Amino acid sequence: MSEAFAKWDVTRHLRTREDACLYLEACAEEDPGDGSLIRAALNDIARAGNVSQLARDAGMSREGLYKALSENGNPSFATVVRVTRALGLQVRITA
Repeated sequence: MSEAFAKWDVTRHLRTREDACLYLEACAEEDPGDGSLIRAALNDIARAGNVSQLARDAGMSREGLYKALSENGNPSFATVVRVTRALGLQVRITA
């Protein structure tokens, strides 16, 4: 008998703003310093919700948001700030 496994998808577990915030915080802590995990987390959070509405709220096109947050994307800091604000989150630096 063979077992079938479904691919695990984090977007199924990002149901609330708090879930998204905790996930983004964890990814920021583990980021290797190039922003890749932060970008990937924002991509996951965007896909878990309404990408079109998020893009509008961030003042971007849907395609632009997808491109910026894609695996090969390189969003500017301004884009990261706009997306986090559109998600109802804040970028905060603490010591």
